[in-house]
Amino acid sequence: MNAIEVVLMILMIISSIVVIAAVLLQPSRSAGISGAIGGGAETFFGKNKAKSFEGKLILITKISASVMFVLCLAMVLVARYL
Repeated sequence: MNAIEVVLMILMIISSIVVIAAVLLQPSRSAGISGAIGGGAETFFGKNKAKSFEGKLILITKISASVMFVLCLAMVLVARYL
């Protein structure tokens, strides 16, 4: 393994840990019967959802998953051509 592969592997491990943590911190979407009865509150708070902690977790998940995908492609290209 050369230095580029080691750096890419470390970055891949860090990004995968961030994805796992962000997904595990997100609340579940299944509300069950209480969601069917009290579903009106969701529309009131849905306007400011991007500013909430939940919105930030979703953004972190998207960004870190994209970084992980790019790192995976870079690792394949480095292993094949270098």
